Amino acid sequence: MPSKSPAQLLLEKADKKANSSGGWFTSSSTKYEEAGDLYQQAANSFKIEKLFKEAGDAFAREAECRELCKEENEAANAWWNASKAYKRGYPDLAIQALTQTIVHLTKAGRFRQAADREKEIGQIYLQESNNLRKACESFERAGDWYQQEDAAATANACFKDAADLHAELEEYPQAIQRYEQVADQSLSSALTKYSVKEYWLKASLCALALGDSVTAKRNMQKYCNQDVTFNSTREAKFVNALIEAVEGGDLEAFTAAVFEFDQVTKLDNWKTNILLKIKRSFENEPTLV
Repeated sequence: MPSKSPAQLLLEKADKKANSSGGWFTSSSTKYEEAGDLYQQAANSFKIEKLFKEAGDAFAREAECRELCKEENEAANAWWNASKAYKRGYPDLAIQALTQTIVHLTKAGRFRQAADREKEIGQIYLQESNNLRKACESFERAGDWYQQEDAAATANACFKDAADLHAELEEYPQAIQRYEQVADQSLSSALTKYSVKEYWLKASLCALALGDSVTAKRNMQKYCNQDVTFNSTREAKFVNALIEAVEGGDLEAFTAAVFEFDQVTKLDNWKTNILLKIKRSFENEPTLV
């Protein structure tokens, strides 16, 4: 019979402790405290053996013991450790563990840390399961919490990610609203002011993807009023050229504007995708023949 690993022995010891009836002189909280310590040791031992699912499970058992002892901070920590182990190949379990972490953090009023964990959930949804909708919801929730905690830059980064995802989901009005919100925030600081033209460019592309050149024009006017230097930027000239091409149904002018912009500023995937959607509107135009 193969001998048991140190981690398995610790796990058995922890289970035994957690399930023991306890003596006359030990309170149940002492019992769970000791069991929790043993589960933690077992989890770390499983990590050394690179058995990440088992490590996550042991951390989760530790968390449950901490909860039984009403140790909120320790429970939050144990769930977070569980999520880090589960991240190695078990994204759904990682999300469940992070969700438990957040319950404890928000209860303790630790919204800054809760936002960090919520952002992690968004990243897992995005990278592991390509669930744009869920990722978007997590980024928005994290952004709201960061905002409450006066972490404006981090909040903006989350709202910007949410805006990108709204656009990919073709929820253009929500995307525009988020880009404008981030731009408004960024205008107030010399450090972030330079990025505003990028947000306004994206918001304008969303308006054109909606097939609404009137709103795109009106918004451009609004942006130029907010920042008088915007009109002379390459981004603004690009948007104006696109609006003109769309209104004139001129596919050649549209293609030329895109080509020219791409020569200087390489178009990323997000912009390429949305420009292709705008381009399709030319193909759907009824021809006057």
